[in-house]
Amino acid sequence: MPIDVLSANLASPALGFFALGVIATRMKSDLSFPEQAAKALSIYLLIAIGFKGGVKLRAEGVTSELMLGVTAGLFLAITLPLVAYAILRWFTPVSKIDAAAVAAHYGSVSVVTFVAATAFLSAMGESSEGFMITLLAIMEVPAILIGIYLARRGGANTGNHRFIDSLTHGPVILLIGAAAVGCATGEAGMAQLEGFLVTPFLGVLALFLLDMGIVAARRIGELKKAGLRLLAFGMIMPLIGGSLGVLTGTAIGLTVGGVTLLGVLAASASYVAAPAAIREAVPDANPALSLGLALGVTFPFNLIVGIPLIYTAAQLLA
Repeated sequence: MPIDVLSANLASPALGFFALGVIATRMKSDLSFPEQAAKALSIYLLIAIGFKGGVKLRAEGVTSELMLGVTAGLFLAITLPLVAYAILRWFTPVSKIDAAAVAAHYGSVSVVTFVAATAFLSAMGESSEGFMITLLAIMEVPAILIGIYLARRGGANTGNHRFIDSLTHGPVILLIGAAAVGCATGEAGMAQLEGFLVTPFLGVLALFLLDMGIVAARRIGELKKAGLRLLAFGMIMPLIGGSLGVLTGTAIGLTVGGVTLLGVLAASASYVAAPAAIREAVPDANPALSLGLALGVTFPFNLIVGIPLIYTAAQLLA
């Protein structure tokens, strides 16, 4: 990884605020975000990234590249949870049910990691395909359903969870809905909302990552009894997923920015949609393992090392 790429990432204000949140929490500070404020920041980021993706999608139109991208996204969303489950059962001591729950999180995607990668690409002067936001929405759900199926095979009582339950989670609805509005209004709509959705974006992201730093530092404590192998999985799996994403994106001819974003999606782990769905559908699973790994280990790893590493690989291959 070139030093200038890593330096550019480490020098970003957003990453600095994430580190501030971690440090403050480890120092036992009472710094915290009101739950509603954190939710409002999340809603803003989802709307902003969805709307901008929709505007790009309208400009590009429905193309063969879009169809290839959708196919690649579905391939990764189905493959990654199966790979994660196999590694967890072979490499760690977790039960079949917990392995299925963790695999669902690692097969699904992190919207915030995607947003951070988008900001990183912008800082590096790279653009990406407009349909990447479509892949983000598509890749959210299949891994959750596969995780529930694996948990059921492992003996868990999964109740009557339905496919539609995974599609109606707030983040998924916001992303798809904002992208639809952006696609419908195009550049004219962007001109009206640019001052709200573009200019303040990095500032809002910095505030949100400050809160994420606080939450991540708290989640690390939940993993103290998990064992070194499970902690190692939280860093090994993003490397495997990121590599698969970069290779897949390169194979279908995406730009450097597109390959980077697909790699980041494949390397990320969900801590919004997947925890909500798995908590409801697989109550026998231990949520501290899944959420602690995704937010306490993999998210910081991707934010600091994963994104610039994937970008470097994309530059070499794409």
